[in-house]
Amino acid sequence: MHEIAQGDLEGCGGLVHLAAHGVSHGMNDWADCFRVNVQDSIGLWRTAIDAGIHRMVVCGSCFEYGRSAERHDFIPVTAALEPTGAYHASKAAATMAALGLAVDKSIEVVVARPFHVFGEGEAPPRFWPGLRAAALAGNDFPMTSGEQIRDFVPVESVAADFARLATKFPLQPGRPQVLNLGSGHPMSLRQFAETWWARWGATGRLQVGAVPMRPNEVMRYVPLLEPLVDSSGLVGVN
Repeated sequence: MHEIAQGDLEGCGGLVHLAAHGVSHGMNDWADCFRVNVQDSIGLWRTAIDAGIHRMVVCGSCFEYGRSAERHDFIPVTAALEPTGAYHASKAAATMAALGLAVDKSIEVVVARPFHVFGEGEAPPRFWPGLRAAALAGNDFPMTSGEQIRDFVPVESVAADFARLATKFPLQPGRPQVLNLGSGHPMSLRQFAETWWARWGATGRLQVGAVPMRPNEVMRYVPLLEPLVDSSGLVGVN
């Protein structure tokens, strides 16, 4: 993480923290995940507080829930955190640090846990960009059996939610909140792939079952969502 000095943040009213290590598959290194996602993040947050910032919006992850997710049809923010890897565990630890810092320093903090975000700007090796590249090239696309149930949410929706949380969402100093962000429309990975495959008019074939499941795959990640009402009275879904 690029080191940010206190002077860089002076005059800012809030901080939206999206940076993380380990999001892309293959970067699940324990030392790096905890260094960046916990240690470096705490350093940034303390610098922000010293610069006079009073509100922080921290991007968490649905993967913090881990195995706990499979015990809930719709996961509440109060569900146990049972992460299954380095990235997942480091994000859970970062959430705990952010919540504790909010109380200790009496600042406004919300941790937003987006579920399965997709869209423009996503790293090429990830599922949706890979699916699109194959579809547009007329290639076949190998994938798992696609039985995983997910809440796929467009990146534009998540960006709008973060903007609202940063500027209009009611928060109290020392009383941090955790929110789920999703679409409210769960579906299987196979349904998601088939929907987009048809939308792009793909001529190749979805090779369902050609790829094995990842180790420790959690089969259902679906959030419990509540109305997101901001100070202007506008309602969204979180």
